[in-house]
Amino acid sequence: MTARGLQGWHDYMTAGDVAGLRDLLHPDAVFESPVVHTPQRGREITFQYLASAAKVLGGEGFRYVGEWRNDTGVVLEFVTEIEGIRINGVDIITFDADGLITHFKVMVRPLKAINLLHGLMARQLAGA
Repeated sequence: MTARGLQGWHDYMTAGDVAGLRDLLHPDAVFESPVVHTPQRGREITFQYLASAAKVLGGEGFRYVGEWRNDTGVVLEFVTEIEGIRINGVDIITFDADGLITHFKVMVRPLKAINLLHGLMARQLAGA
């Protein structure tokens, strides 16, 4: 159910309820980072990446500016600015029949943004 899962994701992004994020993730969820070569498998590692990303990217400037849906997933385009670098990216999210996130892929541009996020996420995950 794309609509139910998507509403849960938007609720999380608005409220920042970390416990609620864990409840959105399928036990076998997969996370694909724009900088890590191999997919990260499992609810716990997916949770760590998404919670860390929300801390790094979230804030006043973060907003979704586009949304494309199908029966099992959604692509959300986002923009934000960190340290004077304008970041543009997409979250590609797949849901199961119960609305749980089964796959979450992030793509980011430009290269300056990827390099900045790589460093910020590494520091955030090290402290997680």
